Amino acid sequence: MKPLTVGAPPEIARAAVVLVHGRGGSPEDMLGLAPQILGELEPAARPDVAWVGLRAPGHSWYPFGFMEPLERNQPWLDQAIATLAGGIRDLAAAGVAERRIVLLGFSQGACLATEYAARTPTRYGGVIGFSGGLIGPEGTARDYAGDLDGTPVFLGCSDRDPHIPESRVHQTAEVLASMGGEVTERIYPEMGHTVIKEEIDVAAAIVDRVLRDQA
Repeated sequence: MKPLTVGAPPEIARAAVVLVHGRGGSPEDMLGLAPQILGELEPAARPDVAWVGLRAPGHSWYPFGFMEPLERNQPWLDQAIATLAGGIRDLAAAGVAERRIVLLGFSQGACLATEYAARTPTRYGGVIGFSGGLIGPEGTARDYAGDLDGTPVFLGCSDRDPHIPESRVHQTAEVLASMGGEVTERIYPEMGHTVIKEEIDVAAAIVDRVLRDQA
């Protein structure tokens, strides 16, 4: 499905943020984060960011919980990974290198974004997971090959999220750090399944770092 792109045209953008919505969400929902993040950037930098909202068929990337056996969520999981790969490929075709691309997901979208980064590691501009973690049941082999090469990674979640066990956030942080990610993990007491201002500030700092690297 065609992504929803706003902000700077990718051909002239200095940074791009690929937004991955959660179950029941939409790219329009995720694009609501853009003005909040932009508000934390220097005014002169704000027009330089392309925002690409990916869209899942039927508002869900895969039908069952992210900790179900991997095969239970096939072929939808592979299709979701392919959608994310396609969004990045389109940005690359427009001249946006992966080190200028920030992957940002919420909930099911955060699970997909972190899993994609682990399966397809390179130096991204950033990987941001709001309330999510790597996909698969306990005991899933995490023998991903490759190097995130210092990619800034942020994982934020509640200590009592109804959908995301805190232990999975810790595991995701450990795996991505072992792959060369520059990981920041924050667990917020009683936050619930949402995104708070402190997380927006961290996301803005990651986008700002991409922009500064291109100056």
